[in-house]
Amino acid sequence: MFKLYYAPGTCALASHITLEEVGAPYSAERLNFKENQQNSPDYLKINPKGRVPTLVTDNGVLTETPAILAFIAHSFPDAKLVPQDPFAFAQVQSISSYLCSTVHVAHAHKMRGARWATEETSFADMKRKVPETMTACFALIERDMLKGPWVMGEQYTICDPYLYTIGLWLEGDGVDVATLPKVIAHRKRMSERPAVQKVMAEEKA
Repeated sequence: MFKLYYAPGTCALASHITLEEVGAPYSAERLNFKENQQNSPDYLKINPKGRVPTLVTDNGVLTETPAILAFIAHSFPDAKLVPQDPFAFAQVQSISSYLCSTVHVAHAHKMRGARWATEETSFADMKRKVPETMTACFALIERDMLKGPWVMGEQYTICDPYLYTIGLWLEGDGVDVATLPKVIAHRKRMSERPAVQKVMAEEKA
């Protein structure tokens, strides 16, 4: 039995969807970020980073979305969420890494400026930059990464719930989604999957 710690509106949604997709035995525990539960002593004992997602397994604790998604996929190979070919799997990891290290960081500048600067004026400047940087990130995804109908083409992979999750932030980040028809079509296809519908209903409850 796995245990996923998550907070609504965060990148943990991708791991939550993937656990549901593969039919994993798991429980999900919601953290209230408004009450700073991610920095509570009890939670910091589990994940000293004070962030989500965190996946507790029989072998120990995993953090970071790309690692968790790859672990779930390899733990449930029948779901075929990653290619067997090493190069194709590396391509999947390349996309996941881009979403984690570049796109998510660009988004985080909107409300997490204190991670990178100390002056209030710097926070405001970073926030103003977000529509531009997120637009550039997703223009690249639209043009070069999203093959269609799924990210990697015909095979649904762990890239898909991850892209879906971060794509849900676009409007709030000031991105004109009319310029991203493939991304929005992908979002619609994702929203029709039973696992996505179940998890979204749970996280919104």
